[in-house]
Amino acid sequence: MGYPSLMTTAPDRPLLLLDVDGPLNPYAARLPHLRGYRTHRLHPSAWLSRQTPGSRPHRRGLRVYLNPAHGPRLRSLPYELAWATTWMDEANEMIGPAIGLPADLPFIAWPELFATDPDGLYWKTRPLLKWAAGRPFAWVDDMITDLDETYVRDHHDARALMVRIHPRRGLREADFQRLTHWAAGP
Repeated sequence: MGYPSLMTTAPDRPLLLLDVDGPLNPYAARLPHLRGYRTHRLHPSAWLSRQTPGSRPHRRGLRVYLNPAHGPRLRSLPYELAWATTWMDEANEMIGPAIGLPADLPFIAWPELFATDPDGLYWKTRPLLKWAAGRPFAWVDDMITDLDETYVRDHHDARALMVRIHPRRGLREADFQRLTHWAAGP
């Protein structure tokens, strides 16, 4: 898989690169603590490929918790939204409609899912930088490490913000405020 060219309508706005599992789907949450979230059963192909065909999980689908308030909040941020998730274009089909995001957001088509990086970086980091193509960005993900932050700082000439989201909590008000504040910076 290659990288689709970055189609942009607002090159002066930074990118907001969104992961699904962790930030939008707090998969590690304890159910009673998920106020505002709705449960969905979805069948993303990357997940299905790791299930036994015909098994109960394969038939029922992946349980995903999504907050419909996140879509309007994300759309109100001063960013150009794009998916940076293993869901790739399926995020447009399955996640976007459930939270009120457009069905045509750009996405990163990863060359290889879960690839081992020779320097111990998160497998998304190098392809994400290549896809951003020198644009300023904020990246929201639950798997970003200090090593990734250092790599981005050393190999990306534009501004970049990495926002680590705990997979038990998902995106919260403080995260939206941090994203808003960063986008307003120089």
